[in-house]
Amino acid sequence: MGTGPLFFIAWAHVTTRLRQTLIGIIGVATGVGFTIMIAGVMQGNQRRFVSTLIDAMPHITITDERTSTALQPAEQLYGAAQRSGFTAADKRAGISNANLVLSSLRPWLPGAITPSVKVTAMVNSGSARFGVTVTGIDPRQEESVSKLASQMLGGTIYDLARGSNAVIIGQTLATKIGARVGSTLTITPGSGMPVSSPVVGIYRSGVRDVDERRIYSLMRTAQMLAGQPDLVNEMRIQLDDAFGARELADQIQGQTGYRAIPWQEANADLLSTFKVQETITNVIMAAMLLASTFAIYSIISTITNEKRNDIAIMKSLGMKEGLVQGIFIVEAGIIGLVGVPVGWGIGYLLCLAMSQIKYSNPITEGVQSIAIYYSPTHYAVIGLITLGCCLMSAFLPARKASRVHPVDIIRGAS
Repeated sequence: MGTGPLFFIAWAHVTTRLRQTLIGIIGVATGVGFTIMIAGVMQGNQRRFVSTLIDAMPHITITDERTSTALQPAEQLYGAAQRSGFTAADKRAGISNANLVLSSLRPWLPGAITPSVKVTAMVNSGSARFGVTVTGIDPRQEESVSKLASQMLGGTIYDLARGSNAVIIGQTLATKIGARVGSTLTITPGSGMPVSSPVVGIYRSGVRDVDERRIYSLMRTAQMLAGQPDLVNEMRIQLDDAFGARELADQIQGQTGYRAIPWQEANADLLSTFKVQETITNVIMAAMLLASTFAIYSIISTITNEKRNDIAIMKSLGMKEGLVQGIFIVEAGIIGLVGVPVGWGIGYLLCLAMSQIKYSNPITEGVQSIAIYYSPTHYAVIGLITLGCCLMSAFLPARKASRVHPVDIIRGAS
């Protein structure tokens, strides 16, 4: 007996038992739809946060922490020297020969690099004191390594040159201390005298911790706060491809001898949290697809029990076990092939509905809508997995039905 009757009988089963068939299709479609929605929401919000994080900080930061001790003149001339008894200085000298380091990196670096000065300080506001990091920049080069110019809510980065010791502060810090453009802050470095600094700009990066703790000034202002003229203790790099930061950081570190920190390492705790979220999301999606599988299993089991007499007749007419088993697997495939596209439509509509929901994010402060990542890969992968689950769920009841002996059924019916 050929395979033609197999598809005819399978089609007859699913069309004559419409209620069971519809329940199976709804089960499959619901599982697919909600799985697509969860995948789109989780990946969309992760991508938005990573994008915001990348825009708010350098892709690679070169610090003045040495990973290898600088060669002494004796070593350079003779290739050997022994040193001992060195003690750490009270202050780091910064990046030695900063211009030489810059000129050695710029020719091959796939991106932009600029020097800066980083100083920890306190901002006084009445009786309250807030710890901040003052980053001294060159406004002419800043646009090539950060989004600060486009993040300004008031003033521009070039206004730093308009006032003595002028600063740009984040929106969160400005709200906390009640400052605005034109206000004057008192900034006290770790060691040194307090400095009065007019606020010439306010920015919003979208990352609360950055907006609350990072202040920008001219390099000479930061050098004055550090008490070290001509200090350069940081270099910030913006790459053409942010996700290549790890490999380039290792290369830079090996060439310069200074520690190079990629953005992934600087935010390792947050990124590890995403890994946990991804694991939880995968478990939830697997559970939803498994629920769809059980729906198919239940339906095929019911059909095989109801069709025991039909199975006996088909086997008595010479139909082989493989063909009998194939009938019920094809039925599950038909339900899956109809349910998956319906689930795609449900998933897309759910994603559209979720994108209209507003919420307050404590990390990327402010009210924003839920980000959705629409990916054809989600639809294809979830659809194929669901179809595979449907076929596998039909295997056991189909296998059991194919092994029924027609004589036993006929005796039981008589």
